[in-house]
This record gives sequence, structure tokens and C-alpha cells, in this order.
Amino acid sequence: MGGVLKEVLGQYIYSVIIIELLMGGCQIPIELFLERPNYDRLVSVLWLEDEIDRVPFYEHLVDLEVIEHLLRVKLRRIDMSRREGKVNYLRYLVKFFKSLRYDCVPFELPLKLPRNNVLFTEDTARLSRGFRRWLDEHRGVIMKMIDFESYPWPNQEDAIDYEMMEILCKILPENMGVVGGVGGGIFEHTVWLMGFTPFFKALYCERKLVEAMFRRIGKLITDVLKVLAEYDKIVILRMGDDLGSRNGTFISPSMLRKYIFPWYREAVKIAHKHGKPFILHSCGNLSAIMNDLIDWVGIDGKHSYEDTIMPVTEAKRLYGSRIAILGGIDVDKLSRYPKDEFTSYVKEVMRKCCPGGGYALGSGNSITNYVDINNYLEMLKLGVKYGKYFLKV
Repeated sequence: MGGVLKEVLGQYIYSVIIIELLMGGCQIPIELFLERPNYDRLVSVLWLEDEIDRVPFYEHLVDLEVIEHLLRVKLRRIDMSRREGKVNYLRYLVKFFKSLRYDCVPFELPLKLPRNNVLFTEDTARLSRGFRRWLDEHRGVIMKMIDFESYPWPNQEDAIDYEMMEILCKILPENMGVVGGVGGGIFEHTVWLMGFTPFFKALYCERKLVEAMFRRIGKLITDVLKVLAEYDKIVILRMGDDLGSRNGTFISPSMLRKYIFPWYREAVKIAHKHGKPFILHSCGNLSAIMNDLIDWVGIDGKHSYEDTIMPVTEAKRLYGSRIAILGGIDVDKLSRYPKDEFTSYVKEVMRKCCPGGGYALGSGNSITNYVDINNYLEMLKLGVKYGKYFLKV
């Protein structure tokens, strides 16, 4: 009797959530609401297990402007300096991903590594945030060893806002998980703090500085991951660390093996010690190091694919028997393809990637504020409609 009552109450509460979303002017199609989350679906994909009911969805992140547009809220107006504001913000985040049938909320916490080597320009995206910022590649806040020694490095205890993750885990619905980690990776944070040009100069003229940077940041990130791995609701650990461009890796594979991969391997060990899979998100042409990442580092899933580098269908063919392949719906096509052409493209990707499992549907990088929102929603609807069928093709 208790189980029946719990089930009825659960259905009632879920119905109330849907009504609240619709009454609030939410722009999410109703057909995407009617399903409960189940994080085992995505976890099973990462462990390369066969038994899943449909292809799960996965995103590295969704731009805040997209969430605001679809939920018809202004999250940037929330005061995040207070716990009440954090709770409010995270409730909207959960509502967004749950409403769109994601089984997990992707959530990274930025490291508190202050820097001022940034540039700004106007944001001309569909859902403009007003301005865009990017790294000033010619200067850094750490360019000499004296800068490294005087930099205000945080300890593990105050490196991130743990309260945000604690709140998120507390308010998550039953059977919904978090794909969590630290915002930015070992290579990225090193380059962000040094600037690209000073970094590459130091790589040959002041190697000890670069080595010290990799060690300091690698240890800081893995120390934080040890804490995050203890959260039960974080069912998957991940790291985002862009290692290359279209033509290859930014630094040589031998340097990556020496300075970066040992820290990746430690991160994977932390995840596996707690029975959780590990995802690496990394942009660029990584063909020269994929075997290292799979066989030595031990990643369970790889995200970020671009058709001009390697279509996700090719990645599935090459690596799909050894790791999970995540996303891959090209961001350029998400942004520019007309609906009919985009629909055919997504169905073809699913037809080639879904059979045998080990695949989650999503973008090749992230849902940016310049993608076509209708294409984004169409991708998800196609996943719901054909995700089970294509698993059996």
C-alpha cells in the first residue's frame, strides 16, 4: 500500500511541475516532459552496458541565455552571493534539464584562480549576452617564476564553491544525478593563467615554470575531485580540457604524456575508486593521443566532436567498442541547417551510433547562445522518438 501511495504522490508532484512550467510561459515542448529521469541510463552507456531503454542525452553545458529563453526567466538577476539565491538558481537549472528529459545535470564548479588577461567584444549571437570574453593570448598573470611564487593559490578547501554542489545534490529529484567536476582542466588553466604566447615561450625557455604550473594545477584539481567523488548524487566525474586545434594537439603527444596524462590518470582512478565512470571533454584533433587516453589514462567516455575534424560516426566506428562516444551533433549544423536537412542528419548519426549502446545524443560541443533553438529541441524530440528503435537496428 505504501509503495502505491508513493507512486501516486510521485505522479501528482510531477504533474504539478509540468503545470507550473506551462503556466509560467515555458517554451519547452510538452512531448519532452512526460518521462522520469533515470541516471542509470547514462551511467550504463559509459560502462558500455547493453540494457538501456532509449538513447540518453548528454551536454557538456547549455549557455545560460538558452536556459533563460526556454524557461522565460532571468537567472542573471539572481543574487548568487546569498544561499537563497543559489538555491533559486539551481532549482531552475534542475527544472530545465529534467524538463528536457536529461537524466543528469551537467555541473562544473570554477576554480578560484583570479586573472585579468581577458579581452571583450560585442556578442552578436541570437540570444546575445551583450559581450563576449576570451583569453588575451599575448599576456598572462603568471609569466615568470616570481609570479608563480607570489600568486594567491587557493587550497583544496577554498578552491571552489562547494556549497553550490551541496545544494544541487540536495534538491535533485529521485533518480536524477550530476555529471560533475571542476571547470577547466590542467592544460587550460595553465594556458589561461600564462597566456598562449608566454606559455609557448616558457615551454622552451623556462621549462621549470611550466612544470611547476602543471604540478600545482594538477594537484589542485585532483584534490578537489577527491572531495566531489564523495557526493552520492555525483554519479559521473568529468574534466573539460581542450588539448588541440583542427590540425593536432597544442603541444606534442610526448609532452602530454609526461606532464598532463598522469594527472588525468589520477582523476580516473579517483572516479573508479568510488565506482563512477569518468568523461573527458576535449576539443581538437586528438587522433595521435586517443589510444593513450583510452588504454593508459583509462577514460570511460569522450565528448566534443566536430565534423570538420572527425565526425562522431567515425569516432564511434574507431573507438566505440572501447569507450562511450558522447554527443557529436555538429554545432555548425545545429546553428545553420534548415529543419528538414537537420532532421535527416540527426537521424543518420543516431542510426550509426546508437546500435550496440555506448552512445549518448547531444551536441558536438555545447548548446551555445547562437545555435538554432528549434534545431536543439528537434534533436531531443528525435532522440525520444527514435532512440529506442535505433538501439535495436
